Amino acid sequence: MTPDARDTPGGGRYGQDVFRPEQAGEGERIDFGALAYDDITMARLRALGAGPGWRCLDVGAGTGTVSRRLLAEADVASVLAVDRDGRFLRARPVPGLDVLEADITDPGFAPGRFHLVHARFVLMHLPERERVITALAEFVEPGGVLVLSDAVDLSGDRTPATPYDTAMRAMWQGLHATIGTDVTWVPTYPRLLRAAGLTSVAAELHVPPLIPGSPISRFWADTWDRGRAAMLATGLVDDAAVDQAIGYLASDECAALSAGMLTAWGRRPES
Repeated sequence: MTPDARDTPGGGRYGQDVFRPEQAGEGERIDFGALAYDDITMARLRALGAGPGWRCLDVGAGTGTVSRRLLAEADVASVLAVDRDGRFLRARPVPGLDVLEADITDPGFAPGRFHLVHARFVLMHLPERERVITALAEFVEPGGVLVLSDAVDLSGDRTPATPYDTAMRAMWQGLHATIGTDVTWVPTYPRLLRAAGLTSVAAELHVPPLIPGSPISRFWADTWDRGRAAMLATGLVDDAAVDQAIGYLASDECAALSAGMLTAWGRRPES
């Protein structure tokens, strides 16, 4: 889930200015997100054909949960897991999993061709998203698929000012100002995949329920706590408001809609 190094509108970088991998508990935070979304991701990848003989590229692989499940459940031939910091990937080696520390925004990044290229919660943090999508599409073998997932903010002008919604607004604004995160363009994924020359393009949206103690609720609580400095800098919240929002997530009074995960895919034509 961790994106690669690059310059951003805010001048900062994911993994350096926020969500540093060396910070205690960061791997656990990433795994909470994986618990919320991995089943949906795996169902889609398998429906698109991921299986025996496939060579796979997992971009921004985080702790490697999708990479390992591709090997164990889809029985793919191999997975190249790419991340700017590979410490979590190297900590749990399995046969067939290769780890590459790299910056995917580097024009010289050329890992080869794959039947499946997958990136989840990566491009939303990169300002060069259209160029990167074009580059990722070039790594897909004829007949193979590119699958991209990112967050979609489902709040709006009519969203009530609950502690949750206030914290979410502060988080998106704070991450945009700090590291350039921008989820407003994510619904254009299908168009961008078509522009990259892919066919059979489609998309779906999954919204996990916010249930006290659930993986997604714990993921957002940890994310707000670790992104607190960026959130406070917006002026929308103070420490007490962040703490209140974290408590709200864990309470039976929580009545809110989580950010969704939009997944879009396209296939490289055979000829």
